[in-house]
Amino acid sequence: MVSRSTGNAVTADPRTREESGPVQCDVVVIGAGAAGLSLAWRLLAPPAGVAAPSVALVEAPPGPLRPPPRTWCYWERGAGDYDHWLTASWGRLRLHAPGGRALHRDLGGLRYKMLSSDAFDRGLRPRLTGLRRVEAVAREIVDRPDGVTVICRAADGTEHRIRARWAFDSRPPSPAPPARVGLLQHFKGWFVHTERAAFAPDAVHLMDFRTAQPPHGLSFGYVLPLTPHRALVEYTEFSAAPLSDDSYDEALRHYTGSLLGLRSFEVRAVEQGRIAMTDARHPRRAGRSTFRIGSAGGAVRPSTGYAFAAIQRQTKAVASLVHAGREPLPPPAYPRRSLAMDAILLRGIDTGRISGPDFFTRLFEEVPAERLLRFLDGGTGPLDEFRIGLHTPVLTMLRTTAELPFLGRRT
Repeated sequence: MVSRSTGNAVTADPRTREESGPVQCDVVVIGAGAAGLSLAWRLLAPPAGVAAPSVALVEAPPGPLRPPPRTWCYWERGAGDYDHWLTASWGRLRLHAPGGRALHRDLGGLRYKMLSSDAFDRGLRPRLTGLRRVEAVAREIVDRPDGVTVICRAADGTEHRIRARWAFDSRPPSPAPPARVGLLQHFKGWFVHTERAAFAPDAVHLMDFRTAQPPHGLSFGYVLPLTPHRALVEYTEFSAAPLSDDSYDEALRHYTGSLLGLRSFEVRAVEQGRIAMTDARHPRRAGRSTFRIGSAGGAVRPSTGYAFAAIQRQTKAVASLVHAGREPLPPPAYPRRSLAMDAILLRGIDTGRISGPDFFTRLFEEVPAERLLRFLDGGTGPLDEFRIGLHTPVLTMLRTTAELPFLGRRT
């Protein structure tokens, strides 16, 4: 059983002092993104009658190693833990087929939710009573017979040593795990404000395939309407390599002007990112007492790039294991069946056998939206997955399935 928290105060900036000796705690979490913060909060909120562990959170100083503000989207049924901090949520989706046909779908009992990383961080801070924050870069994790020592260095060169029973690392591994197939989901978005009402805030424009398709992969527009005058408008590609900033801006100008018909607007913020979409195997254990969580632990769904909901499932399960005094090996983020189907789809798109716009349009046209979103989140059973599979190009999928075992994995 873990020990009760000793009530260490949150350190606003450890760079201003030298550590007198190693920090001692039950759990050290490396990285203060969605996975790190979610796990820290859940660890410090045990069920009644269970002592909270002492937790240290290693967060990179401001600079290139600290992720910029970003937006997470996910769907869930009913109220959730973070509803008070949401930017917006919707109960309907809209999709445009390559030829321009619009599909409108109701999500039933699900809500599609938008949460900013800044709101998430601000909202969770009051709940992290007792958390020890160390603003530094983790340089080395050393196994010990009774746990780990994490060696960190602050921006001023101060070295910190944190001794813990368990360590959870959310940093992407380098090099990335080898994979047989893979694409890159890369995007740039503008937070736009228009003088005239231009957006219908009742539905997310999930995929707009009217965009010009690249020679390899696929592209689509993505619109998260916040008010009739404000929205996040993104241009997204699944392809082998990212674009230049000028190319993203050109694509966004075409999308907002020619396809959305926005004639006059102000860009108030910009969001940009890249997500690896591969069939790589993500080891959940990185040492005797060190585990990977978040995207490093396989929480990104390869076929879509969504990760936030899987991170919540993963961190909730890990915290329960710690509270129970058991080895906290994170569970798989998705069933093996889901990952196998993703590998087939990615290979089909990568080879050009499968048209991504046609594939996704047909699924949203013929499969109820609520069932399809549960499938994309890994929450359906074999029967539902078989039924969904009947709405895909079956012969092409079978051909791709047959060749996958003969493909080598490359870094």
